[in-house]
Amino acid sequence: NQDSFFKELITRWWDYYRVRPGTGKRVSSGGLKIQFHEVNSHWRGQENYRRSGVVDAMRVPKDAFFAHQVMWNGWVDIEKHGTYICGHWNYTDDIVKEVMVASTGEKVELFVNGESKGFGERTAGFLFTFHEIRWEPGTIEAVSYDADGHISSKNKKETAGQPDHITLKLMTAPDGFKADGSDLVLVEIEVVDQEGRRCPLANDMISFDLQGEAEWRGGIAHGGKEGNYILEKALPVECGVNRILIRSTTHPGNIRLTATAVDLSPATLSFHSTRVAEKHGLSTYIPGEHQPVNLSRGATPPGESFTVKRHAVDIIAATAGSNEADVAKSFDDNELSEWSNDGHLSTGWIKYELARDALVNEIELKLTGWRSRSYPIQIFVDGAKVFEGETPKSLGYISIPVTPTRGRFVGIKLIGQGKDKDAFSGIVEVEAATAGELDLLKDPATTRQKGQLRIVEAEIYEEIKN
Repeated sequence: NQDSFFKELITRWWDYYRVRPGTGKRVSSGGLKIQFHEVNSHWRGQENYRRSGVVDAMRVPKDAFFAHQVMWNGWVDIEKHGTYICGHWNYTDDIVKEVMVASTGEKVELFVNGESKGFGERTAGFLFTFHEIRWEPGTIEAVSYDADGHISSKNKKETAGQPDHITLKLMTAPDGFKADGSDLVLVEIEVVDQEGRRCPLANDMISFDLQGEAEWRGGIAHGGKEGNYILEKALPVECGVNRILIRSTTHPGNIRLTATAVDLSPATLSFHSTRVAEKHGLSTYIPGEHQPVNLSRGATPPGESFTVKRHAVDIIAATAGSNEADVAKSFDDNELSEWSNDGHLSTGWIKYELARDALVNEIELKLTGWRSRSYPIQIFVDGAKVFEGETPKSLGYISIPVTPTRGRFVGIKLIGQGKDKDAFSGIVEVEAATAGELDLLKDPATTRQKGQLRIVEAEIYEEIKN
């Protein structure tokens, strides 16, 4: 659903953002949203709604869209602070729920009708979670603070009243609607309360009447007589909103759209299409010449556009409980090679020698079976234990913060049997069967021995003192 999608996109982007330039030698230099809107792809099936994309098929933004606005806002580091509360604030008196907030701040405080509910649990960098928040009608507000405790951004949502009327919003090209037989306008339909606030629980069926020089192309929604309401003159809003498409004819003229629904005040939208220039029966109008250009972002900054946040300390050698000839494969920058022990718990350890003493505070690992296996491990720096726990499953590298400890030798020890269960089976784009040659699901049963530790890559980071 939209909540879990919101959480997953923030978590997955953090996997890359946390290793941006300035965070060591192995960094991610950028990112893009491949599947920006919903489409019937990757074998999702005909009714694919809410399963992909940060906007739906009609480009209506989802909560995940606003999460991306918060996170993707600078050359490398955060330049403009933002905060966004996931979901709506229309529930019933018996609801106690988890509230998630995307924010660029160092900490986030939540208020319900002005009363503080404390600070959120920070996970995945940009994600702050508030547990067991009881719903009350009124307002919910998230306030973000920087490292010095100053307010950096806010976001507020209100409880909407009962559905009252329909609103229509025309969306055209910058230079208007052209009567060339192919131009399209989007019309956004909202069900709102008396004060004009969108009603997030509304799923009213809206009937449309189109008059004038235009052709109905309609929209989509979940269900429908022939499937997804394609081309139908009546379709529902979902979460209080939907959009429809109208195509021009080859004749300029006035157009009138009326939207009606049971128990709601109707809405009417009047607009017109304009003639396009022709030469020898062909249009000379080129839409791209009229698209807006925004150069306010400016040129790429000269010099470094980031600050150094952590240093990777070189590994110069390693010893292990077994298979010592392969230890270098665990830090050789080759993600198609690995070190593993012989499957006995007693040999499930490896010790790295650093190029120098360092104040170690973080270990970066890529472990074989990253998407499906968690390893119970201990980490030591010069013999002092700095971490004990199970490694998280991921789609690649994991970061393990450790108690900052100065030393030159970093040891990783397996203390129990790894647990196997695919954590990402619902993510079709990174299907387990194609997750990589070192994925556990491609290995024979002999690799699932009780005491097996398998490391594809390891990096050691030191704390930077300002």
